[in-house]
Amino acid sequence: MNQAVLPAMLSGLRVLDLTRNLPGPFATRMLADLGATIIKVEPPEGDPARPLGGLFEALNHGKESRRIDFKSAEALGQLREWAKESDVVIDSFRPGVMASLGLDHATLSQGHARLVSVSITGYGQHGPWANKAGHDLNFMALSGVLDQVRAPTGEMALSNVQWGDLAGGSSMACIATLAAVFEAQRSGHGRALDVSMAHGLFAHLVMPRATGPLMKSMLGRWPGAGEDMLNGALPCYNLYTTLDGRTLAVGALEHKFWRSACEVFARPDWADIHWQRGVLPHTPPSDALKSEVAKLVASQPLSVWADRFEPSDCCVTPVLTFAEAKAHPLFAELARQPWMAMT
Repeated sequence: MNQAVLPAMLSGLRVLDLTRNLPGPFATRMLADLGATIIKVEPPEGDPARPLGGLFEALNHGKESRRIDFKSAEALGQLREWAKESDVVIDSFRPGVMASLGLDHATLSQGHARLVSVSITGYGQHGPWANKAGHDLNFMALSGVLDQVRAPTGEMALSNVQWGDLAGGSSMACIATLAAVFEAQRSGHGRALDVSMAHGLFAHLVMPRATGPLMKSMLGRWPGAGEDMLNGALPCYNLYTTLDGRTLAVGALEHKFWRSACEVFARPDWADIHWQRGVLPHTPPSDALKSEVAKLVASQPLSVWADRFEPSDCCVTPVLTFAEAKAHPLFAELARQPWMAMT
C-alpha cells in the first residue's frame, strides 16, 4: 500500500521576495523548501549573486523569478499589484527605501490588512547606525560574536559560514515571518517586522551572558579566548589535535558522556574529573586533565580516533573538511533539503 503524499506545510502561502544577495534569499529559500510559493523580483541586471551560479542556485531554487525596473513608476505599480496577491512581502533594502518606492507596509496593506511585511536590515530601522552599510563580517564584529569565535590561542577566525547573514538574518526573518503569518491568520491583521542582523546575532550570545559572570568570578576578569565554559575551559568539551595534525571534537559535556568517552580512551580514572562532579574549570585538576587528554589524542592519527569512537555514544567526533562531510553517510544520501525531514 502506497503511503499518501502529504501537501507541503506552507502550501498556499505566497511570498513576494524583493531581497538580494544572501540573507533574504536564504530565508525565502527555507520558506520555499517548506512549500511556500516564492515570487523573486530582481532588478533588470539580476540578483548580484547570479554571476556566482552555484550560490544563486543554492539560494533560489524552487522560486519563480521576475525582473522589473525599480526606477519605473509603471513597474512599481505592477509590483504593488503582485503584493495584493501575496501573503508576505520580504525586502532587504536600507531603511526608507521601501517607503520612497511606495512599497512601505502602510501603503501595501491598504485593502490588504492580512499582509505581512518583513524587512531584513543590518542595524535596524532606527538609531544612529540604521543607514550604515554593512556585511556579515561587520555584524559579527559589532555584535561581539566575532570575538567569541577566536581560537584558544587568541587568533581571529574569518568564518566561511556567514553567521550574521544566516543566523542573525535569514533564520530570524524566517521565524518572524511564520509567527506573523500565524497571527494574521487568526486575527486578520498583518504586521511590519524589522529583522536586524546585528541585533539578531547579539541575541545569540546566550553562553557569554550566562557563563561569563561565573568565569569572571574564577579568573578575576571576563573570560577571553578558550576560557569560557564551552570555548575551551572544560577538558570534556574541547578540540584536540591528533598525531597527523587533524582535530578531534570532544563534546562530552554531561558526565554520562564523559564517562563513556573515558572508556574509549581506556582511561576510566579520568571519569570523575568532571565539572558535574565538582571539578570546576580553571582549577589545577581540570587544567591538568586537559593537558593529559591533549597528550593522549596527539598520540594517534584522526582516523584511529574516528574508528574507535564511531560505535560509541559519547559525543566525540572527527572534525571533517567540507569535502569529507559531503561524502559522509550522514549527508551523502540526503535530498536537496538537508535541514529537516517531513513525514
